Amino acid sequence: MARPVVGIIGNHHLINDEYPTHAGGRMNSEAVRQVSDALPMIVPSDPDLADIEDLTTSCDGFLFTGGRPNVHPEEYGEEETEAHGTFDRDRDQLVLPLIRACVASGQPILAICRGFQELNVAMGGTLYPEIRDLPGRMNHRMPPDGTLEEKFELRHDVTFLPGGVFHGIMGAEVVRTNTLHGQGIKEKGERIVIDGRAEDGTPEAIYVEGAPGFTLGVQWHPEYNAAEDPVSRKLFEAFGEALRDWRSGKRPRHLKTA
Repeated sequence: MARPVVGIIGNHHLINDEYPTHAGGRMNSEAVRQVSDALPMIVPSDPDLADIEDLTTSCDGFLFTGGRPNVHPEEYGEEETEAHGTFDRDRDQLVLPLIRACVASGQPILAICRGFQELNVAMGGTLYPEIRDLPGRMNHRMPPDGTLEEKFELRHDVTFLPGGVFHGIMGAEVVRTNTLHGQGIKEKGERIVIDGRAEDGTPEAIYVEGAPGFTLGVQWHPEYNAAEDPVSRKLFEAFGEALRDWRSGKRPRHLKTA
């Protein structure tokens, strides 16, 4: 049987600040191919170029990636401010309905960083524009200097609910992760379960309660060093298992707990 196909949500990018492209980080594709054992396919993040029905028919699941632009606050009923940063309205318009379609059908999705925030917003949740400004919160942003290894180094623990979905996947209640984000969950969306938190209480792992399939989101970046990092590997292996189940017609596939 052919490998399952994963639609990797791309981001707008300008080559030499003038030539527009749709780009995806190589580490996302490597994690999908090497660990999930699936075929990575970059999806242009533009509703004029990618139709929801075509995507869900052509792909077996989706990886909602990180990205510099943030979800526009209009999507969760708030006014735009300077603290909200830059935006990608095309991606908002494609991804939010795509997530809701996958949640309804059970088609596997893994949502990372911005994707984690998109999953919460798609289900009716809201976001803080800058969590490091909140009392008692640490700075979760990417370090401004250093090598790639230093930027993606493991910087804090994430504690999962005992007996929960992530506990079941990881085989542990506490894991060590990287952290490279500025925004975070304010109010969780309908049916969103916060299954893991950082040491400062910031939500780091979520899923959709009652969804008929694999609907997980993490605020960290497991795609980095996914084949070697034990936490990342377990997450992408579980994603791969869900993809193969979907491709073979095994539905529904409810999330397992510890």
